[in-house]
Amino acid sequence: MRIQIDSREHKSELKRIESQLDALGVDHFRSKLYVGDYMNLDNPRLVIDRKKDLGELCGNVCQQHERFRRELERALENEIKIIILCEHGEGIERLSDVHFWKNPRAEIYEWVMEDGHPVKRQKYPKAVQGTSLYKSLCTIRDKYKVDFEFCDKSETGYKIMKLLEVQK
Repeated sequence: MRIQIDSREHKSELKRIESQLDALGVDHFRSKLYVGDYMNLDNPRLVIDRKKDLGELCGNVCQQHERFRRELERALENEIKIIILCEHGEGIERLSDVHFWKNPRAEIYEWVMEDGHPVKRQKYPKAVQGTSLYKSLCTIRDKYKVDFEFCDKSETGYKIMKLLEVQK
């Protein structure tokens, strides 16, 4: 197996994942990918788009929706299957678990002055919660034929290798 890693993959995360792939004896190299972050050269119609956690995935779905949607459409138009691999860990093992996710941004408060008195207010009152994110991800799954997989950061390399393995 030879895995191509997108040259735009985050350098800080890449070192960790490359060392995991090295430990597994998986050959890999960096070069720009049309879509996604990881691809097995033996099966270029399957790619993995890695997300560091549900916060990043939520940002892609909610704040950077147009850019994210364009990538999904490019893959669909070119018959490329995307697996989104989210390294969230912490009890998120399958798509249905996302429903119960608590967005940490919703727990950030700040003090503001109101009528001369300090008042504690939620800094991001519109932070997307798990129920809404789950519904959005189900829509993406169905509309763009995307699969969602979840893992802990310690097993990302192994999960990438297993997902990209060509079935005989």
